[in-house]
Parts: sequence; structure tokens; C-alpha cells
Amino acid sequence: MLPPPHRVGRVSATATVTLVSKPGCHLCDAARDIVLAVVAETPGARFEESSITDDAELFDRFVEEIPVVLINGTVHNIWRVDADRLRGALQEATA
Repeated sequence: MLPPPHRVGRVSATATVTLVSKPGCHLCDAARDIVLAVVAETPGARFEESSITDDAELFDRFVEEIPVVLINGTVHNIWRVDADRLRGALQEATA
């Protein structure tokens, strides 16, 4: 007699939210607060931050647009973060 089939639970996807910022940027500080709050409430989401002052490629790409929020490496928004829009995008990315 064969054992019953093994049921695999649904595996949640993960999403990395990257804040591209620079020191002394008040918009970056506001964006960080919103992103951290939304990431904290989203299972499967994780936060990282990169400064354009530490990465020449990021500097060249985003110097006029910071803060920039990336989800899994793709630009989600620039300058201002809308918590509801970010929440929706993360729910979709981690579904």
C-alpha cells in the first residue's frame, strides 16, 4: 500500500524593497519611514537601502530622482512614496 500523497503548502514569494537615497535628504527620510512601516506589515517583504554616495552606478542613474523605491530591482516610484500603492504592489509581488 502506498503512503498518502505529500501535500505541499503554498510557498509565499518574497519581495525586496530597496530605497535608493543619500544622506541629508529629507524626502529620503520620509520615504524610509513609510517603506519600513509597509515592509514590516507585509509577510515575505524585506528592506534594504543603498546610497547614491556609495555607488557610482546608482549615482549616475538616480542622482536627480532620489528617493527611489525599487521592488525586486524594478523602479516602483521616485520622490514620494504612497503607502497604499506600495502596500498593493508588495501584496502582488509576494502573492
